[in-house]
This record gives sequence, structure tokens and C-alpha cells, in this order.
Amino acid sequence: MSLVPVIGFIGVALLAILFATFALLRGRSKGWLLLTGAIALFLLGVGGGTYWMTGRPALALRASQGLTTHEVNGLVPYLIARVRKEPGDLQAWIYLGGAYMTANDPGDAAKAYGRAVTVARLKKSESPDLDAAYGEALVASNSGAVSDEAVSAFTAALALNPKDPAARFFLAQSQAEHGDKPGAMTLWQGLLAETPTNSPLHQTLVDRLAMLTAQGGGGGAPDPRAMVAQLAAELKANPHDAAGWRRLMRAYTVLGQPDEAKAALATARQTFAGDKDVLAQLDGDAKDLKIN
Repeated sequence: MSLVPVIGFIGVALLAILFATFALLRGRSKGWLLLTGAIALFLLGVGGGTYWMTGRPALALRASQGLTTHEVNGLVPYLIARVRKEPGDLQAWIYLGGAYMTANDPGDAAKAYGRAVTVARLKKSESPDLDAAYGEALVASNSGAVSDEAVSAFTAALALNPKDPAARFFLAQSQAEHGDKPGAMTLWQGLLAETPTNSPLHQTLVDRLAMLTAQGGGGGAPDPRAMVAQLAAELKANPHDAAGWRRLMRAYTVLGQPDEAKAALATARQTFAGDKDVLAQLDGDAKDLKIN
């Protein structure tokens, strides 16, 4: 694994700690100093595991690793005390929303992010990432459905950044939920074209498009089968892509092509015959997909 992301993240954490020291030198209150230090430690715990869209969407979007719920719950009171004392502290509201999301409390996360959005607009400091995070929290708190309020948040994110992946993903989902399958397919197809094939979002998009096609999505959007065929061609040229074979197996299964999925599994097993870790992953996928 590359050390570059780790080194970069440590640098961010050190900057946060330096900010805490600077706050002390500027004579800030002891409570705020403790809060800043806590936030620095929070960043050190969660930053390295964050993945965007998802998957932040979120979507990824913005999931974290290396920090327990207990630890996050210990940080939340500091942040609550801070926003009560300084309700205009934009960054504290954002941290609070992130802490609630990490603690699997999307309802309170949505409230915190919503307040952050309001503060950001008052300060004229709007951010597409913040609007998208707010939308994702709303989706998570609504059992995965995209509410009108979430649509407004994602629309605001797109107004600031037309390429925001989380906003595009969930707006397409909203269209699909409301019966506009061609519109959803067009949005997802455009996002897919810009998503690396080794990204989990890529497989999610292939699956969603395949499902819409199976439901009679129609419209002018490309057939997901063509995209799956492209992935198969890429693997034929570069067979040593374990993640690619796993995506191909799942894509064939979603498309209702079990024979092709089994053939992909067989080829993958032959290609990685000497790699126990990959073979274990393939066996797990085969069991889940019922193609073993």
C-alpha cells in the first residue's frame, strides 16, 4: 500500500494540532483549545479511511474507519457545547454532522449539516461538498429514499459544482424513484463515464443501470450490456485485475446471465490460481451470487 496518502493525512492532522497551539498563543479560551485538540484527534482517527460518494455518495460518501462509535460519542459533547456557545461557528457544525454520521445517527447529522448550510449561506461561504453531505445525511435518515429536501440540497451542490458525483448520483436515483428511468440512466451513464473502473462507485452504477434496463428503462441511454462487454474486453487484455473480474461476475449476474458469470469466475480462478487471498474473495463472491 502506498504511504503517500498516510503521510499526507498525518500532515493534515499536524496542521490541526498546530492550529490548536496557535489558538492558545492567541489567548483563546481553554474550552475552545480542548475542542480543537479533540477535533485534531478525531481527524487523525477518521481521515485515512474516508472514501468519496457514495458512495460519499457518499455516497460515501464519507465513511470512516479506525474510530469507534464510543470515541465519536465522546467527541460529540464537545462539539455540542461549542455550537451552543458559538452558533455561527460553521466548522464546528460541519464536524458535528460528520461525527453524527460516523456514529450512525443520520437524523442528527442531517440537522447539524442543515444548520451548517444555513450558516454557510449567511457567511456567503457555500460549499458543494457541504450541500452534498447534507443531502446524503437526509437520504440516510430516510431509509435510502431521496426526499424533496434532499433533492434541493443536491441541486444546490450541482449549482456550485456541476460535476459533484454525489449530487449527480442521488438526483438520478430520485428520477428513478419517480419513474423517470431514461433521465436517471442518462445521469448515471454520464457519471459512469467519469468514474474509474476500479472504483466501487463504478460497479454500483453498472448495477443500477442494468436494473433499469431490466425494468424497461428505454430512452436514449446506452445499454449497460455494452458497458459490461467493454469491461470483459478490458479484462481479456489485462486479466490480472482481480477487482475487475469480481465486478464482471456481479454485472453478469445482475443482467441475468449466470453462464457468463460462471465463465468469468472460472477464468478468474485460473488466472489467480496461486493467490490464496484473491481465490478466497472469488469463492465468497461466487457463494453470494450463487454461481459456484
